[in-house]
Formats: sequence, C-alpha cells, structure tokens
Amino acid sequence: MNSIVRDSDVVELNQPPVYSFGQKVRANRTIRNDGTYRGKEIGDVLVKKGEVGYVVSIGTFLQQFYIYGVEYPESGYRVGMKRKELEPVDAYEEIDDLPLPEES
Repeated sequence: MNSIVRDSDVVELNQPPVYSFGQKVRANRTIRNDGTYRGKEIGDVLVKKGEVGYVVSIGTFLQQFYIYGVEYPESGYRVGMKRKELEPVDAYEEIDDLPLPEES
C-alpha cells in the first residue's frame, strides 16, 4: 500500500522553515527538469550549480519537506527546491563596504 519512496525519515515540518522570504540562496547542485517544469524537456538544466537566487515562496511536499520557490534572475526560472539543494549566501557579503567604528 505504501508506494511512496521517501529520501529521508526527517519531517522538516516539525520545525519552522530554514530559509525566509527574500533570502538570497545558492544552488549547491545542478537542477534538471524532472518533468514537473512546464515548457521544458525532461532532463533540461533549469539551475546551474552555484547559481544565486531569492526565495519567493515556501510550500510543502508529502507532509514532510518544505519546498522553497526560488527565483533565479540569471536563468529567469522559478524552481521549487528542497533545503538540501540550497545553501544560504553569506549575509555579510552584502555589507562588507560598511565603515568600521573608529577606535578611541
């Protein structure tokens, strides 16, 4: 009866989402169309490893995982991804040019 193959026994939904709306994230693997992305052939590359995008939606899958809708400006695609397929882009990267406080 149970024909669903789960890739993990962890139920992420017991905790809040790891990523938040608008957060800058990076794909840590190449993502290909598995047949769920309309208008592209199965196997077509949607997101390249290292491509940077922004979380624009948060949903769930199989009552187990959060699925993060990530908008990738470089490719123009919006792709649903699991937490294990993403990594945060260091927040400090964006504020490196702020002046340091002067020593007294």
